[in-house]
Formats: sequence, structure tokens, C-alpha cells
Amino acid sequence: MRWAWAAFLIGSVAAAQIQLNEIKLSTEPADARVRPLETASIQVRAYGELTKKDGAKISGRIARGGAALRLATPTGGWISKPFRFQGRETEAFLREEQSGFMNILRGAATEAVIMDSFLYSAPQAPGDYVVEASLDDKSASLTIHVALDAPVRLAPESVSFPAEPASTDPYRRLAGHWSPMLAQETWFHPRADYPARFDYDGDWHGDNNWDSLPKGSSQAYVYYAAMETRSHWFLVYNIFHPRDYSDRCLAGSCHENDNEGLILTVLKDGSEFGRLQTMETLAHNNLYSYVADDRIRNGAHRIDGRVEIHEGSHPVAFIESGGHGVYGSRSTYSRYSLAEDSFSHGTGVTFVFKGAAERPKHAGDRRVSYELLSIRDHWWVRAHPDSGWSSRTFDEFFVYRPVGGRPGVPFRMIAGAFLGRKEAPNKARPFWGWFDTLTRKRRILADGQWGLDPAYAVSRNLRFPEPFSLEYVFNPYLGIGE
Repeated sequence: MRWAWAAFLIGSVAAAQIQLNEIKLSTEPADARVRPLETASIQVRAYGELTKKDGAKISGRIARGGAALRLATPTGGWISKPFRFQGRETEAFLREEQSGFMNILRGAATEAVIMDSFLYSAPQAPGDYVVEASLDDKSASLTIHVALDAPVRLAPESVSFPAEPASTDPYRRLAGHWSPMLAQETWFHPRADYPARFDYDGDWHGDNNWDSLPKGSSQAYVYYAAMETRSHWFLVYNIFHPRDYSDRCLAGSCHENDNEGLILTVLKDGSEFGRLQTMETLAHNNLYSYVADDRIRNGAHRIDGRVEIHEGSHPVAFIESGGHGVYGSRSTYSRYSLAEDSFSHGTGVTFVFKGAAERPKHAGDRRVSYELLSIRDHWWVRAHPDSGWSSRTFDEFFVYRPVGGRPGVPFRMIAGAFLGRKEAPNKARPFWGWFDTLTRKRRILADGQWGLDPAYAVSRNLRFPEPFSLEYVFNPYLGIGE
């Protein structure tokens, strides 16, 4: 709805007699010279002729998006999906009239939402690479010079984390076996799209994570938690990003810190790792349910599709760029094809668990290894007021009140959000602060219950065949089995 008024105004402008005559490409840096594996911004500018109501014609820059950008050589780098130009425009746009409130408003609305820019990521091999643009029947091209002596544009990382010590968690092998393959779309701030650790900048302050992005570590990490009932294992994976960003940050649409994720339900069938039954994902306070067992039926939530599996045991999740909502790879929201190993709208990186925290080499990298970190050890022990933790990590402490007569947490209060201040405050939540809009509205699940009590939650979201036990053998977040 937020773009409905803008769309109406754009339609009004489109009805004016504006003829496209030419497109031109401009770059930042202006000389189109970049180092291998670094980036340049490319803008497609449209020029044409406007016929005024009195028949007079004027020529100049017109607000027209929708251009396609491609590489003349397939190995010549990578191009993101389009975004709104992030710099200051140096040319005025033609408008139907030069005065009048409605005409000014219509023109401003058009210019505000036009997506005419792309991020180019250079290949590793130096050389000259041609980029071609097309819009309607017009075309243009430019040559990107990838050179070792080009100025350095990417800030060096100030933090590098050593290998993690050997884990003593008996559930880590299980978490690694079912660890998801992450198809992470990238946009015009690729580093903001890479899964990171909360202390990626070397400290535990949540209110400097937005600003630390240029120099913080780009090593890939995913946080996990494990719970067990008499019949099932439940594996929680949290994907943390330092920024939730957009090409147009309005009304809290961007914020410092971002933490969305997924929960797997695994049936204990007598084998070492059990059998995957469901994957539920979180995207912007909405749950999506995917099944690997055809016996499961709709509950409070409908089934959104089947789980796609990579290399035998790794469910595939698509993560959108910017806002970082998580979906199944076969969801209608997904823009990744596992069969083709490609992102349909631009660039993306795929991450898989290999037990090491690797750095993506570029915004289109593949099979980058992430490391698993224990949520219990890294976050949970610091997330209540009596922990003695003094860093600016958490905020919005609350009393957990589960529905259904289910067990509570062993603390009087727990943190409801990560501390964040840039753009919008406290918008990112650890898994025990997650909620689902549908089950919250119907009072089926309390805030935090989907993550803290996944056995009860998934049994309400979907209907499972027997056996299905709600009795926990191990759930340290509810103080059971420690």
C-alpha cells in the first residue's frame, strides 16, 4: 500500500507525451576503473523529449526506470538487481509543467521510486569488460577497466576471528548434519547481506553495528540452538545481519541489526540423525511452513510448499537482500534456483556449513563456508537482567508468558530485542523474542513461544502424525535437562 499513491502519480506522468530518445551510462567511480573483486555503481540515465500542452517541445533528462543491464562477456563479473540511485542527482528531470503543486508532486514521486542503478562486482582477472544496457528500443554500453593499480575502494577489515575451539555440545553434530544451505541474495551493500556474528566489529555493542559495517569482519557465521522431546529434535538457526537496509529508508523500513531464521523439526526414527519433517521460516514477523513429510497437514498455518534438500541433508533457504526475510527455496518469494544454482534478479552468495568461517570473495560467490555458534553460549547466558552482562547488547526486557499451560523460562525477565539505534530502534530480536503475526493475533502462541517452545508451537501451526511428544528431554531455554 505504501507505493500505491506513488504508483498512481507515476501513471499520471507516464500519460504525458514523453518520448525516449537516448540512454547513457554513468559510473561511480567516474573513470570506471576498479580493482579485481571490488565494485562500481552503474546508473542508466534516460533522455528524451517532452511535448507540452501548448505543443512546445523540450529535451532533457526523463525519469524512466526498467532498464536491463548485462555483461557482454559472461565471465566479466556480476550485476545486482536494480536500486534507486544513492547519490545526489546533478541533472534536473523534465516534467509535464514547470509549476503547479500537483505536477511538482507527480514528478517528485516518480523520481523517488525510479530504480535505475546497478552494482557491478568485478571478476578476479584484470582486463576490460563491456557492460550493455537496454531500455525499450534504446541501447548503450561502457567498458569497465579492472586493474590491479586502480584505487582501493573497499575498506580493509579491522577484525578477524580465529577458528572456534572444539565444541563440547553433544547436539552440534546434529545441527551440522541438518545445517541449511543459505541462498543469500545480495544488493548494493553486499557486506550488509552476508551472515555475520553479533560481535563482528570486535565488541558486543549493538548500537554501533550499523556504522561498523565498512570495517567489520565479513566472515560467515550462523547461530544455532537445539531442543529435544521424547519424539523429536528441534533445531533453531538464527541468521544475523548488521543492517536491515533499503534503497529508500522510510518509516522504520531500515534498522540497525537484523536477525531472522528458521526452525527444523526432525523425527527421532532410531537413526543417528533422524528424519526431517518440517522447516518453518521467519520473514518480517510472518511464519512460512514447508514440509519434507507428506503426512503433515495444515494447522493454524497452511503448508507453503516442500523443503528442497541440498546434498542429502541440508534444507535450502532463500534469504532476501536488504530486509533479509527467510523463505524456502521453492517459495513464490524465492529468487534462487537450486537446479540452476542462480539468482533470478541479480547477484547472490550461497553459504554452506563446513566448520569454518570463510569470507565471500564477491557478491556472486558460491559455496562459502559458515561456522556454527551456540546461541546458548553466545547470547542466552547474557540475555537476562541478573546475568551481570554490562555491554550494550540487549534491550526491551520482558516477562515470558506462554499460552497453553506450557513451562516458562528460568529467569524473571529476558531480553526482547538487540539494542539498536540507527534508522529505527530495537527492531532485531533473538529467537526467544520472535513472534508470528497470525498466531499472535489469534492468541495461539505468545511472543517468543515459537522459538522457546518449538514442540508446542509447531504442533499448533501444523498437524503431525504420531508419535509426537510435547515432553522435553532437553530445553535449556526452559530450564529443562541442563
